[in-house]
Amino acid sequence: MPKRALVEKRPWLVASLLAGISYYFIRHGNVPDIYEWAWKGAGVALLAIYALARHKGADARQIALVLAFGALGDVLIELVLEWGAVAFLIGHLIAIHLYWRHRRAHLTPSQKAAGLAMLVLIPVIAFLLPDDRSAAPGIALYSAGLAGMTAAAWTSSFPRYRVGLGAVLFAVSDLLIFSRMGPLAHSSLPDLLIWPLYYFGQFLICVGVVGELNARRQAG
Repeated sequence: MPKRALVEKRPWLVASLLAGISYYFIRHGNVPDIYEWAWKGAGVALLAIYALARHKGADARQIALVLAFGALGDVLIELVLEWGAVAFLIGHLIAIHLYWRHRRAHLTPSQKAAGLAMLVLIPVIAFLLPDDRSAAPGIALYSAGLAGMTAAAWTSSFPRYRVGLGAVLFAVSDLLIFSRMGPLAHSSLPDLLIWPLYYFGQFLICVGVVGELNARRQAG
């Protein structure tokens, strides 16, 4: 689709891309904190608006709510880590409900194994990452919700290489956050990768769910 047509038909999506990509380059700069936080939250908040604009059904409202809690988490995590984690966890639980209602009717053994591996390995890895072992139970609890969301997305009837992959990118981003509390505390890798993995994970989830809902509506 030509760039002009994309802007005209999906302005909220284009606005989200502009906000999400540009945030990566202005963070840690001279922008006052309150504006930087708003800039950060705008990327995923605009995805939520896009979901509502592109589809009018209950499922679109539900994925928009997931994205809205993600945007809230993006801002709150800058204030208090635990507040952001709670917002994200609520979003994960809503997403699990959506994906479970749209679970794939037939899964191959490899798909089942992948879903189970995500469900088990994500919280286990998260639990092992922090050097401060007193933080590990809380991180594991949050990561259980993250793992449930990821496994549910992977085994849902939504496109696996958009929604499922997006959920995996989201999970890797969070594991990199936890790695800064342990083995990658002095590495620049998490700072380079966390935001692009997270934002494009949310982007893939949004366009995957909304695109599939629109395709089903047209087919019906």
